[in-house]
Amino acid sequence: MRNFSSYLNFEYHLDNGIPLHENVFRVGSEAYYELFNEARCRIQEGKYIPEGIDKELLETDIGLYDMYEDNHIPLDCPMIEEEKDVELNSPKRGGNKKFYVYVKNDKGNVIKVSFGQPGMSVNIDDPDARASFAARHQCDQKKDKTKPGYWACRLPYYAKQLGLSGGGNFFW
Repeated sequence: MRNFSSYLNFEYHLDNGIPLHENVFRVGSEAYYELFNEARCRIQEGKYIPEGIDKELLETDIGLYDMYEDNHIPLDCPMIEEEKDVELNSPKRGGNKKFYVYVKNDKGNVIKVSFGQPGMSVNIDDPDARASFAARHQCDQKKDKTKPGYWACRLPYYAKQLGLSGGGNFFW
């Protein structure tokens, strides 16, 4: 099924010379699948001639769906493995930010929350820096565990397990 957004997304890729195999959408997203379907429609209309790897990708089932156990599932798409056995509510170093933590959201799904600015120092031992951070980020109002601000404000609680000096039972 074609829609105007998939038309515009495909036009964007054509105008900017972005091949389908390097498309700008997250693998598995609706827009990702729509882009391939739009390309197939353009081929049928004689308006698009794919080159190289694009032709090979368009011969697959990417963007096509089928039913499996009463679920509408995409076909021929790399499946993204979810981490199964993760420790909840326990911050760790690394990821795309300085720290990350796995938590359950209100739907019961496990999500990864990344927080902390890479390259910036953590001044837990400096009382003035702690006070400034807590005021600037309104740490006393952070209650949602699924938000980075909640974990950034509670970083001193986890200082020891993250290998940071200082820390304790206080906000920044």
